[in-house]
Amino acid sequence: MKLFKVVAWACGILAAIIIIVGSICLLSGKPFFGIRHMVNSFHVANSLLLMAILCVLARQGCLIKKD
Repeated sequence: MKLFKVVAWACGILAAIIIIVGSICLLSGKPFFGIRHMVNSFHVANSLLLMAILCVLARQGCLIKKD
């Protein structure tokens, strides 16, 4: 269950970094690693945030089943 917690934190932090970098690139108008459409970076960040939520819910589900 600690694995779920670590993966959730990693996905959340990575998503936050991608959102910040994507926002900066969107405001500056320069491409990020050759990606011209910043919407693509926000799609990736959205998927990572959903993965983090899934890991939190899975961890809670495992804790409830043990009790």
